[in-house]
Amino acid sequence: METKIEELNGKFIATLEGEMDTAAAVEAEEILKPLYNSEGKDVIIDCEKLEYIASSGLRILISILKGAKAGGSRLVLSHVNDDIMNVFRLTGFIDLFEFEG
Repeated sequence: METKIEELNGKFIATLEGEMDTAAAVEAEEILKPLYNSEGKDVIIDCEKLEYIASSGLRILISILKGAKAGGSRLVLSHVNDDIMNVFRLTGFIDLFEFEG
C-alpha cells in the first residue's frame, strides 16, 4: 500500500494505491492523520489505484470526513472503481461521501 499527501491549489490531495487491508491501514492512518484537521482546506482522495479497502480503511475515511466537516471543508473521493464503490454501497456509506470522476 502506498499513500501520499500533497497540497495543491489550496487543497489537500491524498493518493491511495494498492490494497488497504487491516495491516496496511495502520501505516496509511499515520500518513493520513494530518487530514483529520484539514484547516478549512478541501480534501480530495484519489482512489484510482486503490484495489481493496477493509473496514479499518473505511474507518480512516470516516475520521477524515468528520474532521473536514468540522472545519467547514469538503472531502471528495475521486476515481473510485466499481469494486470499491460496491463496498461503500454494501456498508451504507455511499450516502456519507461525495464522489467524483
